Amino acid sequence: MKTQDDNEINVGIDTGQVMLDIHVRPLGEFQSFENDAEGIRAAIRFIRKFKPDRVLIEATGRPEMAFFYAAHKAGLPVCVCNLILVRKFAQSIGRLAKTDKLDAQDIAYYGETMKPGLTELKPEKLRLLSDLLTVRSQCLDMSTMQKNRLQRMPKTVHKSIRNILSSITKEVASIDQQLDKLVAEIPHYQQRVDQLTSAKAVGKVLPIPCSAIYLNSVS
Repeated sequence: MKTQDDNEINVGIDTGQVMLDIHVRPLGEFQSFENDAEGIRAAIRFIRKFKPDRVLIEATGRPEMAFFYAAHKAGLPVCVCNLILVRKFAQSIGRLAKTDKLDAQDIAYYGETMKPGLTELKPEKLRLLSDLLTVRSQCLDMSTMQKNRLQRMPKTVHKSIRNILSSITKEVASIDQQLDKLVAEIPHYQQRVDQLTSAKAVGKVLPIPCSAIYLNSVS
């Protein structure tokens, strides 16, 4: 579905915990999808029909990792963008307002103008990323289940439930450390970590990117 003058097709995606907001430039198409397994599959079907040159998504952290993996697996030309550079680009074109839809437009425009390179991970790293994200999600589901039981069950079993929750918390922390190593292999993610840790009073003691990237942590 290229335009007649064969312009590049750049797809900008603003990613949130709940939604994926997608803008196709220069065609002006816009759609929103839920940021879950079913929504991601639908988003990929939507994007594929445009045969994009780039599918651009900001390196904000945990919310976009599932889409990044799924899009990469689907053979889409994915580009993980430096969030700070995209924001500066938006400011340079006079963009002051900020909404999910406008952010998606800016990301697509950034791709068209700056033409950033595609983001690659070795196949074995992608498989590990997928497995870790799956196990982490399962751990969070188990944590929610145990927290609900803590509300319903008698106090006589609260200690056992808290022990289970403690084990889950430790396992999620271990998974986050492994995800950190994978994230460090994606340059724009590492740049985001460097920017955070360069701030005064922020150092490696702060669990970056766990606290800033992997949201939905067990608490």
